[in-house]
Amino acid sequence: MNDETSYRSIWSHLATVEHRQAWVATGDFKTRYVETGTRGNPPLIMIHGTGGSWEAFCANIGPLSEHFNCFALDMVGCGYTGKPDRPYEIAEHVAQIIHFMDALGLKTASLLGISMGSWTASRFALAHPDRTEKLVILSAFGLSDDQEEIGAILTRRGKAFDAPTWASVQDVFDKLILDEANRIDDLIGLRLQTYSQASMKAAGENILAVFQPERLARNLVTPDEWRRIGVPTLIVVAVDDRPLYVKTARTLAGYIPGAAAVEVRGVGHWPQFEAPEKINGLVSGFLRGETRAGA
Repeated sequence: MNDETSYRSIWSHLATVEHRQAWVATGDFKTRYVETGTRGNPPLIMIHGTGGSWEAFCANIGPLSEHFNCFALDMVGCGYTGKPDRPYEIAEHVAQIIHFMDALGLKTASLLGISMGSWTASRFALAHPDRTEKLVILSAFGLSDDQEEIGAILTRRGKAFDAPTWASVQDVFDKLILDEANRIDDLIGLRLQTYSQASMKAAGENILAVFQPERLARNLVTPDEWRRIGVPTLIVVAVDDRPLYVKTARTLAGYIPGAAAVEVRGVGHWPQFEAPEKINGLVSGFLRGETRAGA
């Protein structure tokens, strides 16, 4: 960019944030995570989408740490977390979070998930309601099959995993971030670096395995299951995202009892990065009880 005042990087958000990055054993692999905020404050666990890493939340972990003890994870097979050689279904992601919470001594936590992370967070709330305080859903997924959208995910992500280049990774971000100015080189460069790991090609196949028809069918959350989610839930509807995610978010708002749904415009699949001030305010207000479910 020619305008130096508008330059944005991951470190534009992290440079003044006190944070700690570490790895912790979660079953038979180690999970990479970052922590911000004060121990003893309400825990908030952030879960990225397909093939991502904790840096997806670089614009959120600092502001949200004012009131919360924030943890953003690299999920199994992703980023610099371990990559055991087996297909990763949603139950594996849920188990990873339980192992993580146990290792960190977190009895309960609120969960914020984006895309596949929202699918995981929702499954977690169903399986472990006693350990879930509140649920925040961004870029809602996990309700229904969509052959066109899932086919596109498999094509774009598969190409990036198989042949990681600047162009193949940039194509992924073209579909995640609406405003081209927010598709910053830092994000593309980091993702290219993680996808260029020797172990990443096999891990990529295991990450995408959940989208194969038989596995997808048994991992999707049914309407009756969504209706059984009993924790306070906030759904952020990015109305300019791709149709599947907008439809899913609006449908879930009618399924999950008492859910609060807020529509946000001018952002795509990554509202937490494109409109961090807006999303951070919504999330903080909801988790602190200033925005009540059903409002």
